[in-house]
Amino acid sequence: MVVVEREIMEVDTLFVGGGIASLSSAIHLASLIKKYNNNFHTAQNKKNLDQITIAVLEKGSSSGAHALSGAVIDISPLKELIPDIFQMNAPLGECVTKESLFLLGKNTHIKSPFIPSFLRNEGNYIVSLSRLNEWLAGIAQKYGVDIFTGFAATEALYKDNKITGVRTGDKGIDADGNRKTNFEPGIDLHAKITALGEGSRGSITKTVIDRLNLDKDKNPQHHVIGIKEVWELPENGFRPGEIIHTTGYPLEGKTYGGGFIYGMADNLLSIGLVIGLDYQDPFLDPYLKFQQFKTHPFIAGLLKNGKLIQYGAKTTPVGGYYSIPELAFDNGLIIGDSANLFISQKHKGIHSAVKSGMLAAEAIFHALLKKDFSRAQLYNYQSALYKSSVGKELYHSRNWHQIFREGLHRAILTGGFKHLIANKVFKSRIISDPDFSSMKKVPDLSHSDSLPKGNTDKLKYDNRLTFKKDTALYYSGTTHEEDQPAHLRILDKNICRNRCTVEYQNPCTRFCPGNVYERIAGQGTEEVDIEVTSSNCLHCKTCDIKDPYNNILWTPPEGGGGPVYTVM
Repeated sequence: MVVVEREIMEVDTLFVGGGIASLSSAIHLASLIKKYNNNFHTAQNKKNLDQITIAVLEKGSSSGAHALSGAVIDISPLKELIPDIFQMNAPLGECVTKESLFLLGKNTHIKSPFIPSFLRNEGNYIVSLSRLNEWLAGIAQKYGVDIFTGFAATEALYKDNKITGVRTGDKGIDADGNRKTNFEPGIDLHAKITALGEGSRGSITKTVIDRLNLDKDKNPQHHVIGIKEVWELPENGFRPGEIIHTTGYPLEGKTYGGGFIYGMADNLLSIGLVIGLDYQDPFLDPYLKFQQFKTHPFIAGLLKNGKLIQYGAKTTPVGGYYSIPELAFDNGLIIGDSANLFISQKHKGIHSAVKSGMLAAEAIFHALLKKDFSRAQLYNYQSALYKSSVGKELYHSRNWHQIFREGLHRAILTGGFKHLIANKVFKSRIISDPDFSSMKKVPDLSHSDSLPKGNTDKLKYDNRLTFKKDTALYYSGTTHEEDQPAHLRILDKNICRNRCTVEYQNPCTRFCPGNVYERIAGQGTEEVDIEVTSSNCLHCKTCDIKDPYNNILWTPPEGGGGPVYTVM
């Protein structure tokens, strides 16, 4: 075994993941330290924090390259973080000026006479998350925060079962694990405090949660997948600041989800479909459903004479209050989507990511002052979060996603009833099962089950309104070093060839929005095998979540690989 000598970098606070939560936290922490140091000479018994180092590790090729969301945001926490945000020309996009909700049939659309309060967005802003992410990274750097892009954290480091930092992935390794001429070993980043803000289904976060048993007695995480495109429309094609929500077509009643259409500046339109990954139908293809969504006469009319400019996909944690793990542990914290802080009822998480980052920064600041990095000291973050407005939102919607287990129609009735009587129904925790366990086996399907068998052949891709996955992938800008170890690992190929083929007919070939998995002929006359094209990966992590055997493991590829989002 070859011993690799690694550079060790020491920092005071390390943020793993360069998204909104981490950047907000880094900015707030740097601001608190700056204010403290400015008062240092006029106060007694204070210790200067001048030498504190803050680092952010981002696996994308640039800040914001992997950032994707709808996105409509409540900017209140951002204004708290950066009070003069409007004067600083932040890319906040358009303020919401008009909003509507439509129920879609296959060829019909009915406008709702009212919009539930939890869906209303008065005073919120339609933004490009990738642009906002990039802007916040610039602010953080002005505060002296070190941001390392193109470096993927691949392993958490421990001492005496306490996290001490992370290791970044080696670069220049070929597909067989051999060193190439450009080999560069990863770096060990050691930190007094490590904050995990990797976003949905964080690859380091989930290992830390498992090792430290942070999800004991909690509900499992639940996720939705969002398939999104940004279109450029003709002049005056859609009003900037207008929002359309949809429910119904192309999803059947037992599948959680809905569509969104947001008018952006510069004649851009954000359109997407969200689908709960606790769906039961083994033949469901989220990407195909989104393409069908666009063919609806109402939707197709909105996109008329437009052109696709960007495509992407992302999972979002919607398990809610009872799926939140312990957020503080010795030497570490979990923030943002990694902590499952998404408000599923409102389908919003950016503001909660910002707020959690700020509260984490305050706990980190006091821990640095006291030189106490224990769970007891850092627990102030978790306590403050649950008492905050975000904590109250999470508790108010604590069972929201779980009530959809009985199907969309019943959930609308019970969810509406719950809302009308001031949240006194379903007050106690509703136990739920993991997303990967929800899928029905093909042999167990009854004739009454609605299956889209053959639908993949019935949709004609015209390369104007609808596109094949490989074509759409081009618009994501995703690139990976081809000659590297596969970052998508099928743990037991025999399960794919035998059990999965019979029981589920290899759903990975359908649920992946990047066309990573493909059925090919095996060695025997009736055998099938799964070919994995890792370079197509959009980093949505659907496969890691939805595979019915938990047989696919998503790990970070060589740093810098993945999509390159600019307006998502």
